[in-house]
Amino acid sequence: MFPDLHSNLQLIREGRLTAQQALKDSLSIAGSATCRDAFLSIDANDSARAVETLEPTVERLSGAGPLGGLAFSVKDLFDVCGQVTRAGSRVLDRGPVAVDCTAVTRLRGAGGTMIGRTHMVEFAFSGVGTNPHFPTPAAWDARFDRPAGTPGEPRVPGGSSSGGAVSVATGAACIALGSDTGGSIRIPAALNGIVGFKSTACRVPTQGAFPLSTTLDTVCAMTRSVRDAVLAHEILAARRVVRSPAPLQSYRLAVARTTMLDDLDPVVALAFERTVRQLRDAGARIEEIALDEIRDLGAIQSTGGFTAAEAYATHREMLETRVADYDPRVSARILRGAGMKAHEYVELTRERKRWIEAVERTLCGYDAVLSPTVPILAPTLASVAPADGADAAQDKRRDQAFFRANALLLRNTSVVNMLDGCAISIPCHVEDELPIGLMMWHGALRDDAILNLGLLAERTLQIQ
Repeated sequence: MFPDLHSNLQLIREGRLTAQQALKDSLSIAGSATCRDAFLSIDANDSARAVETLEPTVERLSGAGPLGGLAFSVKDLFDVCGQVTRAGSRVLDRGPVAVDCTAVTRLRGAGGTMIGRTHMVEFAFSGVGTNPHFPTPAAWDARFDRPAGTPGEPRVPGGSSSGGAVSVATGAACIALGSDTGGSIRIPAALNGIVGFKSTACRVPTQGAFPLSTTLDTVCAMTRSVRDAVLAHEILAARRVVRSPAPLQSYRLAVARTTMLDDLDPVVALAFERTVRQLRDAGARIEEIALDEIRDLGAIQSTGGFTAAEAYATHREMLETRVADYDPRVSARILRGAGMKAHEYVELTRERKRWIEAVERTLCGYDAVLSPTVPILAPTLASVAPADGADAAQDKRRDQAFFRANALLLRNTSVVNMLDGCAISIPCHVEDELPIGLMMWHGALRDDAILNLGLLAERTLQIQ
């Protein structure tokens, strides 16, 4: 696996690497077959100028900011000065924007160098990662610097922050800026064997990010390690994470049986059971709980969820004139929001508040919940490929496979978004397994506790 950001900075301090060379390496990978289709555009000129200015300052990491000039990638839904924000679509016809979004401003201010815009699901509305408008990058196994899966069977990268995950897993970027509305950071992190941290939604401003759901959207990032995730969060949220010296033995953790463990792929089930056992053997106090409140989500969202309703409010006019230019799998789900009545939306908001309070009562006394990030392994790209019209029966099978995979990939992660919570996904697979993620999560504003636990869990799993 490629060195994380902290390791690269240490190499620079020791004189074994220059910031210029690190950035040149990132650009080389981004433009290579290794990173094929992960980037929609590469900022070669801007990055080249950055390379030229790095030597006198970053060589000694003096005054260069915590990112030391190293590379970050940006999901296509974020505004970048002088560039067009398309959100992975063919529909948005706006010209170049005049200012960076808040998240990009903060990453640049911390000394990061943006190297390009990354592939994403159209309008961020899927956990699978495919997009018919642009070639979809294959998932990458960060441990072995190779595609996930057997040769000839490329796997979906997860979505919606698909290209960002591949950019980190391949070594093109140290940080991938993305968004998480129902799992769009944690799903691709799990399927590419990297770390994805979803902060509490209010922690990072969404200014300058094209919205999917104004209620659930979260601006956050993917990295190669938890310590890099801590740093990325501190930069994006403009706050310091309070570090805890508490050992793993001091944590009381829950495993949610309800729904979260249903229909697990056997390999995922084995990995999760092994991981829980390793954490327990290392001293963590882990208890199984029902958490039956998760079953209530179906009834709460029976008239439609926030995402479809709020997306429809954004897209209504464009859908009236440009629906044929949308990904049909995306437009179909946005259009479901057209049927939600005002009183149903208000009631959904009220019921969510009651549900959050109920879950918080059940989780009182626990430091975090453990779950598989996603219950299945990454499907093959071929099995969920967009319809091409050549074979109606095959197109139908692919659509069915896509929607089944999408529902499963989003099932566990979306619970945290409805909870207005925070969560981290860290790799928990071994050599003969495809990438698999362990998700540790809790309610709102417990970001520091989850990050501290993530540091301990990552260290424990690497020792095993």
